[in-house]
Amino acid sequence: MTEMFSTLGTWNWLIFGVILMALELVAPGVFLFWLGLAALLVGLLSFVINPSWQLQMLMFAIFAAAAVPLWRRLARSNTAVSESNPFLNRRADALVGRVFTLEKPIIDGSGTVRIDDTIWRVAGPDTPAGSRVRIVQADGASLTVAAA
Repeated sequence: MTEMFSTLGTWNWLIFGVILMALELVAPGVFLFWLGLAALLVGLLSFVINPSWQLQMLMFAIFAAAAVPLWRRLARSNTAVSESNPFLNRRADALVGRVFTLEKPIIDGSGTVRIDDTIWRVAGPDTPAGSRVRIVQADGASLTVAAA
């Protein structure tokens, strides 16, 4: 077993790092990527300083352990982006509370309203076309309105 570790070289670490990163593509979870990055760093440093196998293993352990807080910091900064735009991928929720003019009358509880370049289906009490309505609820692509 010691002989196997003593033969660890630069290319072994680089190949190991590439394999770990490729496995990340097959089984995504953002965990193997950081281990692969740690292995690549050990391989690149092995080109420069030619460390013993014990030092290579220690460097890998340190780099892998340092990757966890780095990953958490990056993940936290990505959630800040989604918090700055709370209606991303929830366009209908952003319409609640706004007032629009009915394009087609609400008859038997169903009508339409034009919002920007889109015609939305609305539900609410019977109301003639041209009336002002306020969006009170969004449920998927259907909006519930009340007289404004």
